[in-house]
Amino acid sequence: MNKVFGSAKEALADIVKDGQTLAVGGFGLCGIPEALIAALRDTGVKNLTAISNNAGVDGFGLGQLLETRQIKKMISSYVGENKEFERQYLAGELELEFTPQGTLAEKLRAGGCGIPAFFTKTGVGTIVAEGKEIREFDGEKYVMERSLVADIGLVKAWKADKAGNLIYRHTARNFNPMCAMAGKLTVVEVEEIVENGTFEPADVHTPSIYVHRIVLNKHPEKRIEQRTVTKV
Repeated sequence: MNKVFGSAKEALADIVKDGQTLAVGGFGLCGIPEALIAALRDTGVKNLTAISNNAGVDGFGLGQLLETRQIKKMISSYVGENKEFERQYLAGELELEFTPQGTLAEKLRAGGCGIPAFFTKTGVGTIVAEGKEIREFDGEKYVMERSLVADIGLVKAWKADKAGNLIYRHTARNFNPMCAMAGKLTVVEVEEIVENGTFEPADVHTPSIYVHRIVLNKHPEKRIEQRTVTKV
């Protein structure tokens, strides 16, 4: 089975459709699948639900899909750097399901493992727990969280072999492994594709069973959200 596609456009062409849920890797602008997000924008699909820690920045990353109104709902833990994200939410134009960051990571991981729900102390006694089941274990209260499964996972990795085994680079790993697991069909953007057998098994971060399509992007832009320069 050949998992390598010639372009991001080609990899998404026959799988994306209106109303889907997508799990998109990245933290801020670090480790986002730039080419796949741009290709998704260009398909024109709409009414999407995006599961992502945040929504990039204005005009880049998932921020592009907010500007084109292709996203109807965000499941996120951070609004932060994206003014259009904030504006749409406050204006009632965008649905938002706020989720604590660690809980969001676990919801994706659990979904990828086939675990439908789990209990956590995070959010107990706050609006995060409203409408959710609360149970007591060993004298402590826990809130039940449902796991997340996406129609498509969009992931950025550093390297892949042709089978789809992935290696991430430093902090660009962030939410990507969990998004790869949670996607029913996962498309990965990488900077290098190598032959099968190149990686030591212990070096693989995401095994190929979670990866369905691979796209090469040798020179991603890798924008920086905030650059602080000290004058000496």
